[in-house]
Amino acid sequence: MSKQVFILAHATARQRAIDAVRSAPEGYRVEIRQQTRTLEQNARMWAMLGEIADQVVWYGQKLTSEEWKDVLTAGLKRQKVVPGIDGGFVVIGARTSKMTRTEMSALTEFAYAFGAQQGVRFRAVI
Repeated sequence: MSKQVFILAHATARQRAIDAVRSAPEGYRVEIRQQTRTLEQNARMWAMLGEIADQVVWYGQKLTSEEWKDVLTAGLKRQKVVPGIDGGFVVIGARTSKMTRTEMSALTEFAYAFGAQQGVRFRAVI
């Protein structure tokens, strides 16, 4: 049996999911969770990160959009930070690709609030 994914959007989909659970071999696992972020949410996040990267100097440094993603997800999620092997620090577990739609909304709100505090003008983002 290969991996099956069911979007519980209507009664037929629910019934198919139930049937799949009933016929699954012993030891298989079932996971019910909210869908991950949308492509629109992802695009909005990267546009916001670009605006922040262009307009904010952070402790004397200009950060890239990717670095701002790490900073903001760590701030939102209160991620664990550990020393790096050759110096510096590493943020553990801050991955937006696994975020739910609700978590991604929280991240964009967090980024917007941070940007507003820093005087960022979000031109074509929101």
